Amino acid sequence: MNLFIFYGILLISFGAFMSGSFAIPFDKVRAWKWENYWLAYALFGYVIVPFLLCLLFAPGFLTALGQVPAGVLSTVFLLGAIYGLANLTFGLSLRYLGIALGYALSLGLMMAIGTLLPPLLDGRLSKLFEGHGGILLLAGIVISLVGIGLSGYAGFLKSRQAGATEGVNQEFHLRKGLGAAIFVGVTGSSAALGIEQGAPIAHACIENGTQPLFQDGAVFLVLYSGAFVTTLLWCLYLSVKSKSLKKFVQSDGGSLWKNYLWCALAGFLWYVNYVFFGMGKSRMGEFSFVAWGILMTMTIVFASLWGLYRGEWKNVSRKVYVLMWTGLAVLVAASFLIGMSSGS
Repeated sequence: MNLFIFYGILLISFGAFMSGSFAIPFDKVRAWKWENYWLAYALFGYVIVPFLLCLLFAPGFLTALGQVPAGVLSTVFLLGAIYGLANLTFGLSLRYLGIALGYALSLGLMMAIGTLLPPLLDGRLSKLFEGHGGILLLAGIVISLVGIGLSGYAGFLKSRQAGATEGVNQEFHLRKGLGAAIFVGVTGSSAALGIEQGAPIAHACIENGTQPLFQDGAVFLVLYSGAFVTTLLWCLYLSVKSKSLKKFVQSDGGSLWKNYLWCALAGFLWYVNYVFFGMGKSRMGEFSFVAWGILMTMTIVFASLWGLYRGEWKNVSRKVYVLMWTGLAVLVAASFLIGMSSGS
């Protein structure tokens, strides 16, 4: 494997660890409803952290944005708004399936659709098939779907096993969780499309002095600003409906500032994963779209490890446990195949 690409895979994998870990701080939030902590997390993860990091790593990004056609900006923003719907529903998939299975099923579909759709639209997929890369890419996606299938089957067996849903995930509900995961998989791929459609923004940033490693920072800012608008509207609606709006400013035993702190950490972890994703993507060459498949696949792996650590699978049988670990091993192998496809 090309060492340049291998380095890119490592950077993306580190970002995937952040992405797979972002929901852990929510366990520390007290006396808030879902819509409270999800909106606070989105404020940091979609707006504050991306803006601050653009100031730090891409100081000319405002000038660059002014040079990009309005049509490009509006397209990326709209795709971000669609992704916001997906991420709202992703919260429900974690609620009903747990971290391990919620990530596996939701991000698995996002991986397959989000990896293939952008290059299919811009013609790079057919070019990739002129060499061996296309075969490697399809093999990686198929193998990753096998790994996801193993994880999904393990989750199905878990749902039928007495006592397996007790403890850390008392709201486990396979049918509701599957519905949420399918919706996330279909709509969530809009983020991958938005990143590729934002290439003119990245190029403008480079022309204004941004290092190629951080060229996608302004793309992420526009994309996730759209996601924040969707999230803001929905979470405020839920807050009014459930009369939880006052919780944003109401202290409960001194926990208010801690709640914001944990949500800020969740937002930071979630967004920083895209910083490393952008750095790794810049190493993947012409067929940079394969980076999305690596990110999704490795995020599933790390989220599954967190789920195991949190005890989401502690009461399952040995058969189910082996299925879960086998699925993880298959996913790791698939991520390297997807990465290798860009250099073939």
